[in-house]
Amino acid sequence: MEAHLTEWLNLSIRWVHMITGIAWIGASFYFVWLENNLNRKNPRDGLAGDLWAIHGGGIYHLEKYKLAPPKMPDNLHWFKWEAYWTWMSGVALLMVVYYLNPSLYLIAPGSDMAPAVAIAIGLGSLVAGYVAYHFLCDSALGKRPALLGAVLFVLLIAAAYGFSLIFSGRAAYLHVGAIIGTIMVGNVFFTIMPAQRALVKAIEDNTTPDPSLPAKGLLRSRHNNYFTLPVLFIMISNHFPSTYGSQYSWLILAGIAIFAVLVRHYFNTRHDSNKFAWTLPAAALGMICLAYVTSPMRPAPSATPVAAQASQPAAVVAQAEHASEAPLAATQTETPAAAGNPDFTKVNGVIQERCAVCHSATPSSPMFSAAPAGLILDTPQQIQQQAAKIQAQAVASQVMPLGNITQMTQEERNLIGAWIAQGAKLD
Repeated sequence: MEAHLTEWLNLSIRWVHMITGIAWIGASFYFVWLENNLNRKNPRDGLAGDLWAIHGGGIYHLEKYKLAPPKMPDNLHWFKWEAYWTWMSGVALLMVVYYLNPSLYLIAPGSDMAPAVAIAIGLGSLVAGYVAYHFLCDSALGKRPALLGAVLFVLLIAAAYGFSLIFSGRAAYLHVGAIIGTIMVGNVFFTIMPAQRALVKAIEDNTTPDPSLPAKGLLRSRHNNYFTLPVLFIMISNHFPSTYGSQYSWLILAGIAIFAVLVRHYFNTRHDSNKFAWTLPAAALGMICLAYVTSPMRPAPSATPVAAQASQPAAVVAQAEHASEAPLAATQTETPAAAGNPDFTKVNGVIQERCAVCHSATPSSPMFSAAPAGLILDTPQQIQQQAAKIQAQAVASQVMPLGNITQMTQEERNLIGAWIAQGAKLD
């Protein structure tokens, strides 16, 4: 029952996170688009520009003041709770998924780090990330946006590399996303909202507003806009083990983040000209290159039968696996092939002992009330049908079993990989 309740708690919080995140991101995209597309030619006195738009069967006329209207309207709409609820639900989800089961989801397999220490590092990184960002923005570096962006990028990827040494691949990615999300909501709470309140108060007090505060809020809003697509990728990354499961996961994250920023920059600037149109094909080409370099190497033929190789000491197998240089695409170890077809009886035994405790119609693991992702490996036919997924997650990226909780050995991974390489036959 506990696993069932945890699953529904996870679902409920994740749903709130998704709904509020869509609202926040949608507002961010819309207002940046609005700012970029204002007609600034000969605006009416006191205006920075205006814009006409049609949507949903109606025509809208929007105006932006240079600073503020002479008198505040009776109804003024604020945009803040989308950001706050997205962050609160995200932190709650981080706690439910990773901090309630740190040994399974948070800590890297084989690590002897205490769960309390890992959780403290995770939470501390959120605070440290925002403090460092805020300090850099308020420093002299803040007056050089391109250089500031480069420094922030390097620091975030350095964090990704550090997390990859102590956390599981999924947890490392999610904590980078959590740092970015904390920076984004910090921008709303500590910079954008105070600037808006000061502007409204100045108008109500009939005093001249300070123009530097809205300008600062607009800059932080643009930062949030560029952060959005990398965060969205991180939110879906746990479905793609070839990214977070690679030994070069931090480099893959760096590449995808760059491509995401390029795409965002095109959409932010296309109103002005098409001089950044090259960013779209560049990002597409970059993704193709990443797909190529992260593909697992094909197993090389070996004269040693799998059964004999599986019985060799781990050190001997490891030495053989590292005899050839692996490219960026390679995962931590290669999967040797066999001269003959591996015995499925042994493969089935390994999968039932190491995988089916969770991936079963009736999981024996107390962690799950139903098979994760609906993947069931009870019968030989089910195992054969899911051979590609088993190869990707248990052999190539080795992100499964989660936290290696069932202690799958390298020899067992080699055995499964060789069976799949020989055609995943059941006879």
